[in-house]
Amino acid sequence: MNGAHEVLLSVRGVSVRFGGIRALDGVSFDVEKGKIVGLIGPNGAGKTTLFNCLSRLYEFQDGEIRFENRSLVEVPRHGIADLGIGRTFQNLALFRTMSVVENIMVGGHCRTRTGYVANMLRLPSVQTEEAKLRAKAEEMVRFLRLESVAHVPVGSLPFGYQKRVELGRALISDPKLLLLDEPAAGLNHEELDDLGRTIVDIRDRLNVTVLLVEHHMSLVMSISDKVVALDFGQKIAEGTPAEVQNHPDVIRAYLGTN
Repeated sequence: MNGAHEVLLSVRGVSVRFGGIRALDGVSFDVEKGKIVGLIGPNGAGKTTLFNCLSRLYEFQDGEIRFENRSLVEVPRHGIADLGIGRTFQNLALFRTMSVVENIMVGGHCRTRTGYVANMLRLPSVQTEEAKLRAKAEEMVRFLRLESVAHVPVGSLPFGYQKRVELGRALISDPKLLLLDEPAAGLNHEELDDLGRTIVDIRDRLNVTVLLVEHHMSLVMSISDKVVALDFGQKIAEGTPAEVQNHPDVIRAYLGTN
């Protein structure tokens, strides 16, 4: 894991308020390059709110978020993917009548450079770029072991396959940081194990840093280098999986013990 001590993402004192509700309250942590970081906490802890701040879908009132030492406040929402941040969502939003390859290709269009007029006229430059994008999508299909369903409409595939397609769509944009929002939701035990191996492969083979929000503790604890725990919008623990798992505030948040 190259660059193990280089900070890729820095979250400093971030607070988000919705009216009188504090969804995040002074949250700070770093994500180092080449690491898998798990973000855990009970429902309503603020995990997805934080992800939405990282994606620029939400504004934060206090604090700072820096990616490669650049403030995300300077980056427009449409520029997040181009900056090098990819994301999956809790709810799948795939194009059900399009094939696996076509759905993955959609995620790569943020990296294309031909303009509206060139696309409308189908100039040779557009066709060249489209061919390169398709070849890259087919590489991603092989990486995610989707060859057998590459040209099947996504809507006819089992849920586990659809989750992998969404991963491919996020990865084809060549992110430096991949935000995974509950990727294990709805998966069975076999699919869960496969997902864990895939996330590690994404880090090791594609050199992508991962920040993972997940409720499946077995998955988070088995693949994460570091875990950050939130509760009621505040960070209550940070450290190795073993340290966080045994932290009294984490046990209290999940089990309600005094």
